[in-house]
Amino acid sequence: MPLLLNALLVPAAAARDRPAVLPPEPGAPPGASAATLAERRALAHTYALCYARADKQEKTLILDKVCAATGWHRSHARNALLNAARPKPGRVPQRRKYDAEVVAALTLCWTILDRPAGKRLAPMLPELVPVLRRHRELSLDDESAGLLMSMSAATISRRLAPYRQSSGTAPRLRPGSRPRGELPLVTWTEWDHGHPGFFEIAVVRHDGGTAGGSCLLTVAATDIATGWTEIRTVRGAGQIPLALEVVARNLPFPVLGLDCGSHGAEIDEALLRWCRQRRVTFTHARPVGRGSHHVGQQSWRMLHELAGHHHYDSPGEQALLNEIWAALSRLTNYFYPQQRSVSGPGQGGGRKEFETATPYRRTERHRGVTPEDQAILADVYPDLNPAELHRHVERLVKRLHLIAQSRAALRRCRTFGPGFAL
Repeated sequence: MPLLLNALLVPAAAARDRPAVLPPEPGAPPGASAATLAERRALAHTYALCYARADKQEKTLILDKVCAATGWHRSHARNALLNAARPKPGRVPQRRKYDAEVVAALTLCWTILDRPAGKRLAPMLPELVPVLRRHRELSLDDESAGLLMSMSAATISRRLAPYRQSSGTAPRLRPGSRPRGELPLVTWTEWDHGHPGFFEIAVVRHDGGTAGGSCLLTVAATDIATGWTEIRTVRGAGQIPLALEVVARNLPFPVLGLDCGSHGAEIDEALLRWCRQRRVTFTHARPVGRGSHHVGQQSWRMLHELAGHHHYDSPGEQALLNEIWAALSRLTNYFYPQQRSVSGPGQGGGRKEFETATPYRRTERHRGVTPEDQAILADVYPDLNPAELHRHVERLVKRLHLIAQSRAALRRCRTFGPGFAL
C-alpha cells in the first residue's frame, strides 16, 4: 500500500514542479470566446505548438480552454490543434501549359484571320501554324507549335478574352436570315445551293451617306455552296457587267446563277442584262433590310468596315479599292474559316452539327469542281503567306482612308472656307 501511494504521489509532485500550461505566444486569449471562424482558427494556431509539446494532463487543460472558447467538440478541437501544429509543405508553383510565347503566337493567328471566335479558330490552327512557320512568321519550336495546334476552342476563348475586350472593336453587324421566296426572272439552270456556281450578289454605294452625286460602286459575289467571295469596284451602274466579267474570270468554277436583293432599278437591270447575255439563272429576292444573307455573312466587313463610310469617286480610289479586294480575296478564300450547319436539330431538339472550313478547302473537295481547277488552286496555295497578305491589306486600307480624309477636308475647305478646315 505505501508503494502504491508513493507511485501516485510522485507524478503529482512532478506536475506541481512544472510551470502552468500557458501558450508561449504572446497575446493568447485564455478565457476569451472565439465567435467567428477566423477567430477560432487564430485560437487554434495560438495553442497548437504548446499542445504538441505538452503531456497528457496539459493536453486535457488546453482542450478544455479551446472547447470553452470555441464551442467545438473535443475531437474536432483535437484535430484542429494537430492540423495547426503540423508543418505545411511549401506550394510548388506549377508551370503553365501555355506560356507567353504560345499565347503571343495564338494572338497573331487570331489577328491574321480577322479575330474569329474560338470555335472557328481552333479547327484552322493545325493548318495555319505550319504555313506561318514555313514562311518564318512564327518562331516556335515543335513542342510549342504542337501545344498551339492542339488548343481547344474553350481555351482559345479564355486566352483571347483580354485581347478581345481591349481591342475596342464594335460588335459586327450581321444581317438576319430571310426566307428564300425569290421569283425567278431568268431560268437557265435549276437553282441548287449545294452546287458551286450559284452566287448571292451585293452592290454597295460608296457615297459617304449622301444621297446625291456620283460615287464608286462595289460588287460582291459570294458562292453559297463553298463561301468563295470575289469583289470588284467600278464607276457607275453601267460598268457592273464589267465587274461581273472580272469576278467570273477569278472564280475556280463557272457562274451558274445570281441572286440579288433590292438595289434599285438601274442596278437590277444591269445584272439582268448580263445574266441574259451569259445564259445565267437570275433570281430577284424580296427586299430586305441589309442585303443578302450569305453576302452579309462572308463579306460584311470587307464592304463596310475596310472601305469605311467615306465618299469614294476618283480613279485613284477605285484602283486602290480593287488592289485591296485582290489581296483580301486570297486571304479570305484560302485562310479565313467559315462555319456552316451540316444538319438541323433532330427529333427531340437535338443539337445542330457544324462544319468549319475555308472556301478553298470546300472547293478543293467538292465534286462539282473540275480536277483542272482544283490543280490550279493547289498550285497557288503553297506560295501564299497569310501574315504578309494581312499586313499588305492593312497598309492599303490606311492609305485609302488617308486619301479619303484628305479629300473630305479639301471639300469642306472649298465649301466653308479655310478657317473651317482648321
